[in-house]
Amino acid sequence: MERERETAEGTTVPRFLIRDRDSKFTRAFDGVFVADGTRIITTPIQAPNANAFAERWVRTVREECLDWMLVWGRRHLERVLGEYLRHYNDQRPHRGLALRPPMGIALGSVPSAVAVTDRVRRRDRLGGLVHEYYHAAA
Repeated sequence: MERERETAEGTTVPRFLIRDRDSKFTRAFDGVFVADGTRIITTPIQAPNANAFAERWVRTVREECLDWMLVWGRRHLERVLGEYLRHYNDQRPHRGLALRPPMGIALGSVPSAVAVTDRVRRRDRLGGLVHEYYHAAA
């Protein structure tokens, strides 16, 4: 399913905006998005856990990445988030997935213990902010 669409100026416009029912979101706020053709979807009434997964991911990306660096602009933010997203999905172990990354499940990988004698190398991402460890060829 397509999430964004291209405009005549070459920019993308989101198809959906998912938000809660907080009073800080006024009709004028919604009107800006509706004018661009974006559909507003609000979370259910009295359902505090409806947005829990998104809020958890935002908290994780802030604590592990954005709180530790100074972002200079939109292009820089997109690059940083893209790099962190690749790390998050390809390398970062997730406790709910038996310490496998989400992409590792699709590949059928099984978590394994690292022997003490194995050579383990470190790959730095985001200028050394995030470290990934892997087995080096013997």
